[in-house]
Amino acid sequence: MGLSHALCVLRDDIRAIFKNDPAARNLAEVLLYPGLHAIILHRLAHALYRRNIPFIPRLISQISRFLTGIEIHPGARIGRGFFIDHGMGVVIGETAEIGDWVMLYQGVTLGGTGKQTGKRHPTVEDEVVIGVGAIVLGAITIGKGARIGGGAVVVKDVPPHCTAVGVPARIVARRDPITGQSRRVEPLPDPEGEMLRGLHDKVLELELRIADLEAATHVHHEEHRLKYNALPDQLWQTLLNDAAPLEEEYNQGAGI
Repeated sequence: MGLSHALCVLRDDIRAIFKNDPAARNLAEVLLYPGLHAIILHRLAHALYRRNIPFIPRLISQISRFLTGIEIHPGARIGRGFFIDHGMGVVIGETAEIGDWVMLYQGVTLGGTGKQTGKRHPTVEDEVVIGVGAIVLGAITIGKGARIGGGAVVVKDVPPHCTAVGVPARIVARRDPITGQSRRVEPLPDPEGEMLRGLHDKVLELELRIADLEAATHVHHEEHRLKYNALPDQLWQTLLNDAAPLEEEYNQGAGI
């Protein structure tokens, strides 16, 4: 019975890969997936861990970590149909609980928030997808069918069929589990877009200020400067008036 159940679970884990990864073309390739190796070794380690066998479960966990880059504590409870895509850098803590048909991407952490004992890691319910590099911390619950965006830091419960993104994560959409349609709760944060809009508004403000300064300067010059056509006549008249006495003094022998 135990072997039959283990084979059924393994079959579901392989089915999850074909279901979620379009690059999975055949069984031979799927058997090379490090995520599959990690979950097989974890199920063995977890079975020994539940029987209170010392050292060996942790040894298996460390061997799995060395071979796959995925660290799963032997005490973590993981359901069937579990898929880790790519997998490098995934960390799953001791008291984490993961439901059926859950999918994790590389770099996901299901960790604790302190050194307290007892339940201190997340509970992830069925059909949850957690994106690249997301961090889920503490004894919180990620509801059934929820989606966690890449790079999010989740420190509070996420209701079922909701999408959470950001740091810290916020609920941005809710999905109807029957129709699959999503309803936006709040706009997605776009810090780069906000920065560009701010720069655009500042440039417009500076252009208006420069235009006002140019207009004021133009009026000032129009009021005080002489016309270009009149300037040479006045200049020559001044030179002639100043040159007449100097010429007379020169003719009378001054400066010789």
